[in-house]
Amino acid sequence: MTTTPDHPLGQIVVDGDTTFLRFARDLDHPPERVWRALTESDQLRHWMPCDIVGPREEGAELVVPFWDDVAERHAIAEPVLHGRIVTWDPPRRFAWTWEDELLTFDLERVGDGTRLRLEVRLSPSGPGADQVGAGYHVCLDQLVALVTTDDPPAFLDQDATRYVPGYAEQLAALPR
Repeated sequence: MTTTPDHPLGQIVVDGDTTFLRFARDLDHPPERVWRALTESDQLRHWMPCDIVGPREEGAELVVPFWDDVAERHAIAEPVLHGRIVTWDPPRRFAWTWEDELLTFDLERVGDGTRLRLEVRLSPSGPGADQVGAGYHVCLDQLVALVTTDDPPAFLDQDATRYVPGYAEQLAALPR
């Protein structure tokens, strides 16, 4: 088993009333491998707190159930959410909603590898950008470990709280 690599923090961007998180990761694997990690349930299990159930096509309605162990550990009261695939353009762009949060994954071939960019449009009624940023930071670290080694550390063993202060500092520094 491997440990998750440390990556720079994502960027918090506020545009009017909307808050975004932006992340970038460079991987030494082709976009097709990264795409599988982003879209296939057996891969999602290692880095995302939920599955994506539904047809993989633009406009498809989704059921987004948290994995049972994640729902139990975090006492998630409503472990099944709903979403929709907004963009399905394999292996370049995948955008989907869960409730009112929008995740957009862009993959760009760079040499023999892939530059992965994730932009998250946060829910105005959800947790703050510091908490959510820390959570997605861990998710992406897990995704990188999965693609790199096929043997990532257990998802439940990862602690996002170590990243919260960095995101909180970034959030506090934003102009008001």
